[in-house]
Amino acid sequence: MPSIRPLSPALINQIAAGEVIERPASVVKELVENSLDAGAARIEVEIEEGGARLIRVRDDGAGIAADELALAVAPHATSKIASFDDLVRVGTMGFRGEALASIASVARFAIVSRVRTADIALRLEVDAGQARPPLPAAHAGGTTVEVRDLFYNVPARRKFLRAERTELAHIDELLKSLALARPEIEFRLSHNGRALRMLRPAQDASARLQRAADLLGAEFAGHCLQIEQQAAGLRLTGWIGLPTATRAQADQQFFFVNGRLVRDRTVAHAVRQAYADVLFHGRHPAYVLFLELDAAQVDVNVHPAKHEVRFREQRLVHDFLFRSLHAAVAGTRAGSAERAASAATIAHPGAAPVLQHDFGAAVRETPLADYAALLGEPLTIAHAALNATTRAGVTPAASEGELPPLGFALAQLKGIYILAENARGLVLVDMHAAHERITYERLKQGRATTALRSQLLLVPQAIAVGARAAAAAEEHADALTAWGLELARTGPESVSVHRIPSLLEGADVAALVRDVLAELAEHGSSRRLEEIENELLATMACHGAVRAGRRLGLAEMNALLREMEVTERSGQCNHGRPTWTQLALADLDRLFLRGR
Repeated sequence: MPSIRPLSPALINQIAAGEVIERPASVVKELVENSLDAGAARIEVEIEEGGARLIRVRDDGAGIAADELALAVAPHATSKIASFDDLVRVGTMGFRGEALASIASVARFAIVSRVRTADIALRLEVDAGQARPPLPAAHAGGTTVEVRDLFYNVPARRKFLRAERTELAHIDELLKSLALARPEIEFRLSHNGRALRMLRPAQDASARLQRAADLLGAEFAGHCLQIEQQAAGLRLTGWIGLPTATRAQADQQFFFVNGRLVRDRTVAHAVRQAYADVLFHGRHPAYVLFLELDAAQVDVNVHPAKHEVRFREQRLVHDFLFRSLHAAVAGTRAGSAERAASAATIAHPGAAPVLQHDFGAAVRETPLADYAALLGEPLTIAHAALNATTRAGVTPAASEGELPPLGFALAQLKGIYILAENARGLVLVDMHAAHERITYERLKQGRATTALRSQLLLVPQAIAVGARAAAAAEEHADALTAWGLELARTGPESVSVHRIPSLLEGADVAALVRDVLAELAEHGSSRRLEEIENELLATMACHGAVRAGRRLGLAEMNALLREMEVTERSGQCNHGRPTWTQLALADLDRLFLRGR
């Protein structure tokens, strides 16, 4: 073995660069975050050849004092932390103190800065880690950093750079996230002398949503719900996309913790659960969310590039996110967007008034013990509800004045679709999908208000699980028993199952237990039991909903429309398909070329 010896400062900086400088976008991230920490109101980013040739970041922030400029490029020198207490309560974007030194070790580096009270600016150049004496320069208040020929002295790293267009796309995506996080800052981006983005400061709510539209597209801004929730020292704000505006990829998911963009499994899990029952297969929700909490409750020092964080109260954060987003998604009722003042400023809809006509009365009155029997008579729910509604004589009253959100029924098309007229124009409703959602929500309500039955296994089933899962079974035994799942730890990595929920008779008990315990070990909570039961209830609802081809009277169709307006998540069926769509009068005019 070679003898032990200390590393050279240049090699130390290059190793540090390998941790935080992956590509040109990593350089832009470090420099722009420094500008934000300096209190800049305007940040300009100039790129040449995708950042491989030049990265220049200019800001109007506080600047660096002349006697501190040399320290700014020294390793482990920073103005952002001074003690261990500062380290556990990080309130800035950057804090490590080696970013500039690391960048300067793998590029031709120059920094020009002037504090506002100084007469002149100073320029400091660093080539391959070797700093030259600073020289006077002309510069307005603030700082400009130039990074040329990235990785010129590390050929192996330079060969890993992608095509110019690919590297530019990474930089643009990074600035997009920073511009979303700091809407009050003006951002400018140019590439090879051509302006790509110019984002003006956004001070009020409408301007911030407009910035989101500029960055993510008008489709997102026009089909989103505004979120604002606060509890237990946590505050959540931002926007989430409507279930009808999902995407094929998870490319519009931005989650910020105290202004820092992070990718966190706890967050992803909470969002995925909140959108359960409303996402079509393989689709992903879009969101821009900001979580604010005490800096001491989150550790941002767990990843070299600060992409990940660790919450000290992980379960609290998970439950808060899930409940906040779940309530917002549940409030998306068919026609709710029609009541909004503007599609571009959709706010979280409040609880819709409970109308007199009760399309789902028969479903709500069905006790949980009788649900299994419904599978043998799939149309019982639908027929009973429709017949009860028809007997009530539901008809639109001429004196009602303003039309309800989904309007009143005009006709039925091919026994599948309901055609209705509302204030905006024509409404089309898939009657089976709509009634399926209504029935499903009623079944879930019935389950929630009825005592959950469990079934004792004749012979306890032994299941091999990991050590963490076995510990989770022991720790959360009471919660599992409340859900009808009784487990006993029988060894370091094994449990035995004594009871299961009656609704899950015939399910794969071993797979169910492993899934539940894995979620409990990872997130401190699990909805796997509820999800499996919901799948069964969804099957019942599908069998119980009115079938395509059945003729409905106007009274029955209007009753279905009214029930859609007061049912949670009624904009989608249980499988995530839309239940209704709107054709405005202007859309119809365009179809027939009216006014041209």
